[in-house]
Amino acid sequence: METATLKPLAAALPPPPSLNHRILTATTVPHFKQIHAQILRSGLDISAPFLSRLLALPLASSPSSLDYALSVLLHSPSPDFRLANRALRALSRAADPRRTLVAYGRLRRAGLALDRFSFPTVLYCQSGCYNEALQLFDEMKSSGVIPDRVILATILSACARTRNLTSGGAVHSYIVESNLSIDAHLQSALISMYSNCGSMDTAQRLYDDTSAKNLVASTAMVFGYAKLGKIAVARSIFDQMTDKDLVCWSAMISGYAESDQPNEALKLFNEMHLLGVKPDQITMLSVISACANMGARDQAKWVHIFVDKNGFHQILSIRNALIDMYSKCGSLVDARTIFDETAFKDVITWTSMITGFAMHGNGRSALAVFDHMISEGVKPNGVTFISLLYACSHAGLVDEGRRIFESMIQDYRLEPKHEHYGCMVDLLGRARLLQEALEFIESMPFAPNVVVWGSLLGACRIHGDVKLGELVARRLLELDPNHDGAYVLLSNIYAKASRWEDVREVRNLMKNKGVIKEAGFSWIELNGHVHEFMMGDKCHPRSSEIYGKLDEVVKELELVGYSPDTATVLVDLQEEEKREAILLHSEKLALSLGLIDSKKGSSIHIAKNLRVCDDCHTFMKLASKVFEREIVLRDRTRFHHYKDGVCSCGDFW
Repeated sequence: METATLKPLAAALPPPPSLNHRILTATTVPHFKQIHAQILRSGLDISAPFLSRLLALPLASSPSSLDYALSVLLHSPSPDFRLANRALRALSRAADPRRTLVAYGRLRRAGLALDRFSFPTVLYCQSGCYNEALQLFDEMKSSGVIPDRVILATILSACARTRNLTSGGAVHSYIVESNLSIDAHLQSALISMYSNCGSMDTAQRLYDDTSAKNLVASTAMVFGYAKLGKIAVARSIFDQMTDKDLVCWSAMISGYAESDQPNEALKLFNEMHLLGVKPDQITMLSVISACANMGARDQAKWVHIFVDKNGFHQILSIRNALIDMYSKCGSLVDARTIFDETAFKDVITWTSMITGFAMHGNGRSALAVFDHMISEGVKPNGVTFISLLYACSHAGLVDEGRRIFESMIQDYRLEPKHEHYGCMVDLLGRARLLQEALEFIESMPFAPNVVVWGSLLGACRIHGDVKLGELVARRLLELDPNHDGAYVLLSNIYAKASRWEDVREVRNLMKNKGVIKEAGFSWIELNGHVHEFMMGDKCHPRSSEIYGKLDEVVKELELVGYSPDTATVLVDLQEEEKREAILLHSEKLALSLGLIDSKKGSSIHIAKNLRVCDDCHTFMKLASKVFEREIVLRDRTRFHHYKDGVCSCGDFW
């Protein structure tokens, strides 16, 4: 912090009326500097009224103005601690509140007396200096200053933000041992601390002991349960609240968005909107995330319009989230438009666009965006390189992937993590370089985790390498005996090799261990409504119409050479049973509904929670040509754009 060179003010003399009037009527910092020069020349000490008036100005937006006020304070012959507290409050509300701690240190070194009202300001852990706040609290106790309820609540907030359960528990013990009565504010702070730290049993006991369930405590409970994935419990508390503020609504919406229930998040947002509660940036980020997870393009368009109408479009984090949302909803054109219209791009902006191209299998464009990013002087981070390696993996760019991995280490001095090694293993594995992938794992500087072994096991399934697959599955299950993906992939490897006895053995092992395979489902958005399908699903109200359309589609596709690929059925059934099973996959049902409700030349957007199988991939390609539709399918790992009988992945996925 810059310090102005000032001469000490002289002994106190009564100020001339004209000078006193100028101080009282001054409204700008330059005006104050002129008066200050006159004071120094006159030898008068009128620092107290001068500083009092100076600190009454809205200085928070100007760091240089705050520096000037602080310099005047430090060079006063008898600085007043009340003025020091005002200066600290002004600093704490500035754009960079961390400067408050610097100012506090300078005041202490200057020997200025501070009182207990100084500490809450310096503790506004609200500036994000949570660990510093905890250290300052320890200093405060050691100096003999007894904290009051306000300071204790502030420290508990710092513990909550840093999820420091140990320190939070120590503060709770201090409160109990000091026989300090716990008012509603302190009780809420304790509940918030335990909720943020995931200690919901203790939070629930404190909450149950609260006679009047206030808004802060109830919101903390909603947030805590939602974070742990106990969304039903969170919703129960939420529904019992009579008065709900924006923070409470946001906590519940965020809970749904992060618990893979995006549809519920959007429903709740609509309810909040109808009640006239205005969202903030945090709420909108959760809503945009929910849209992205759903892959619902119509909903995404509506949210984008809402963002523009309500003035959120200039916020960089919102723009970054919109790029991600449109990418995940299958519209790279919209994502690229927002990217191009964003004047200031940070590393997240560039990485979001790279990720968008990566998930759509457009590796060359991802690399081009990266090159542009570097030319603009933006330094990539670890996430950027994960996206780049992912892009190379899904486009078969082996040499480029190797170069990117080396550049990350050599040029940018970034240490690869498990995710980077997993991407490299996936890249080599997809390119059928299985032995090189294994050697790459063995050369890692730390033990591989389930992500790394899972990448190689997936490659073994793709290329039907039974021997290596068995080895990798054993390694993976040693790390996580209940990893459902390991059992499923190994079972698929055996099924592909028609080793049905081994398939049954793996399935029985899963059953005995209580390991449940994730159920596959697909969904499609039509006219703003999302329709979900399971395999062989007949729950949809238009089920008979959908199955009738599916029969028609199969007959039309058979005329151009389609034959169900029963080799992709991974259970031991009769040939006719395999044919029936393969034709009832959830994405085929979703497509049938899409064909009923769309016209030639339009596009159909489908999303699936698992990887698309070989047969459905062929089915979609042929359907796009025969029925003259563009079909956009998002599976677990990437997008497939089917048009005129061709897929954007080039059959490499």
